[in-house]
Amino acid sequence: MNNAAPSPARTRGRPRGNPPTRASIVSAARTLFLERGYRRTTVRAVAAAAGVDPALIAYHFGSKKGLFADVMQFQCANALAVDEVLGGDPATLPDRLIDAVTGLWEDAGFQQLTTQGDEAAEAIREYLEHELLARLVEFLGGRDATARATAVVTILGGLIYTRYLNPLPTPAALTPSETRRTLTPALRAALAPRSPATTTTGTARPRSPAPR
Repeated sequence: MNNAAPSPARTRGRPRGNPPTRASIVSAARTLFLERGYRRTTVRAVAAAAGVDPALIAYHFGSKKGLFADVMQFQCANALAVDEVLGGDPATLPDRLIDAVTGLWEDAGFQQLTTQGDEAAEAIREYLEHELLARLVEFLGGRDATARATAVVTILGGLIYTRYLNPLPTPAALTPSETRRTLTPALRAALAPRSPATTTTGTARPRSPAPR
């Protein structure tokens, strides 16, 4: 009779790996991407700097593009720590959202990473869509949660574009505190629950004409 314990079932998807190993690779990659840029940073150079076999990078991240996305999203997650931003006083949530975005984009290292081609823009889009927007929908709840979260992310995306990616003189000249004061009313309105008489596009339903 075989009393050996059954082997555990294998799960689908890419293995998560050892977190310290992933962290050391991401840290080494960030340093090299800042020093050499995306194009001139090789997987072998990152592996050597992290003290790991190059095969581990393919195992954990899939490719150099996947590794770069992890570096960018690690930066986003540190600054836009969703649990911390959403976990405070609801009345000051707009302020925390704006402070998180400006804090991230005022960082010189992060700004340097954002200039490194389409890979950077794609990583930022993925973070805003799959992390911030999704978590906001979950946090807000209700039938109008998606519309409210979409409005919030649209405002924050506009801030990122007009202040950092393609700066306009007036938004770019504001200090972070001035930016907060300027945009807080718009974010507060975006976060507010919608009236039942309002459609998902934010337009009021037309009333039937009164009989004569």
